[in-house]
Amino acid sequence: VQLQASGGGLVQAGGSLRLSCAHSGRTVSSYYMGWFRQAPGKEREFVAAISWSGLSTYYADSVKGRFTISRGNAKNTVYLHLNSLKPEDTAVYYCAADAQGMSRVIGEYDYLGQGTQVTVSS
Repeated sequence: VQLQASGGGLVQAGGSLRLSCAHSGRTVSSYYMGWFRQAPGKEREFVAAISWSGLSTYYADSVKGRFTISRGNAKNTVYLHLNSLKPEDTAVYYCAADAQGMSRVIGEYDYLGQGTQVTVSS
């Protein structure tokens, strides 16, 4: 499975973006998916995760109520809707896939994709 995040860009504080995670190779419709981010000089951190069915979601406290994770109709594409963005949300955002379950620990994911840069100006 190869994953590629896209949709990042430069946005003003308070703005919105929608990130997408596309895959190639084996379908990810039966995988649990997660989003992580890494800001300059900081460790990679958990952002959100979603079950393979799309019925269960899990968020970091820092983004709860502002970000929404979802799956496309065919469940092969995963989205992260970023609303009410803050300068501290600036980071490279990565998507990841795991066959076993939702986790906030990136080391537990089977696959990690290329990231997309999100920059929020104040």
